[in-house]
Amino acid sequence: MSLPYYAVIMAGGGGTRLWPLSRLSRPKQLLPLLGGRSLFRVAVDRLRPLFDAEHTLVVSHAGLASRLRRETPRLPRENFLIEPEPRNTAPAIALALAEIERRGGPAAMACLTADHYIQDEARFREVLMAAYRAAAAGHLVTLGIDPTAPVTGFGYIERGDPAGEFGGMMAHRVAAFREKPDRETAERFVADGRHSWNSGMFVWTTERIRKEFSRQVPTLAGALDGLAAQLGRRGSRTSLARLWKKLPRQSIDYAVMEGALDVLVIQASGLGWADVGTWESLLDIYACQPRLRGKPGARHVAIDSSGVEVIADGMDGKLFATIGMKDVIIVDTGDALLVCARGASQEVRRLVNDLAEKRGTRSYL
Repeated sequence: MSLPYYAVIMAGGGGTRLWPLSRLSRPKQLLPLLGGRSLFRVAVDRLRPLFDAEHTLVVSHAGLASRLRRETPRLPRENFLIEPEPRNTAPAIALALAEIERRGGPAAMACLTADHYIQDEARFREVLMAAYRAAAAGHLVTLGIDPTAPVTGFGYIERGDPAGEFGGMMAHRVAAFREKPDRETAERFVADGRHSWNSGMFVWTTERIRKEFSRQVPTLAGALDGLAAQLGRRGSRTSLARLWKKLPRQSIDYAVMEGALDVLVIQASGLGWADVGTWESLLDIYACQPRLRGKPGARHVAIDSSGVEVIADGMDGKLFATIGMKDVIIVDTGDALLVCARGASQEVRRLVNDLAEKRGTRSYL
């Protein structure tokens, strides 16, 4: 590879839709939900051997970084980039861009997540290499996922004309990014064969993304040199925090990708991909890969019940009994109990927001 290739794992999210198992003190990326390893550890491990430790960066906030380091001791301490406070993915990517540029010379960067399940990890690395080649040719690249159902919780990408083959994989020009649709629109997207789920994973060169920041988000572009200067200094936390507060709270999708020029999508087919974002998505993974679930923490006795799933953290020996229940998810953590209809777990985030606003319930977050 002519350009150095960095993986940037964005690991600062709260994972509120997996409450009550995911908490502020232990968000979902630290939970051993996939075969005993945390989601974050899985995200790092699957990148080898394409990315070595020196070229794997992690962006997170101060309250989480030390625990992430313990999960992956092989990663250098200086590869954990600390956000003074969460401000969404556009500033997080700008922070990683500043660090890569500070290390010298142009490079390619793959911006990845810490909360996806990918069954075929070797295939995923092949997709990342194809995306690298497209990025090195000057394109912004996003990874699309074949939609298997009309999911309304994902954004969609409309594929346009073919743009060429990279690393044996066809890339298409992006015709449009579509926000999370209603059910009828999602069904149309799945049926027309032109739409992909937006994976939230992107590949580009440092030069290319800097140009898009300059064109679309000048506040971020203007802060890049200052961010790099603070990253290279000892005791610069206060100065970095002052600069950070001036940056917009925007996702990279909204800030850059929706208005970007020359964006390609590579269809990441055959990965066995899932976003571990809701209880339904996690249970779908377990249904396909039962070994990942591990031993149940409690017993469940059901009478006239179907489609009932029990997840009991630390509840060994506890008995759950259901009568006349259908399509229900029960999550028990000892201090909190969630009972949720299947298909409604997207609303768990709203519940968490309600808890945050009410006195006497914030301690459960």
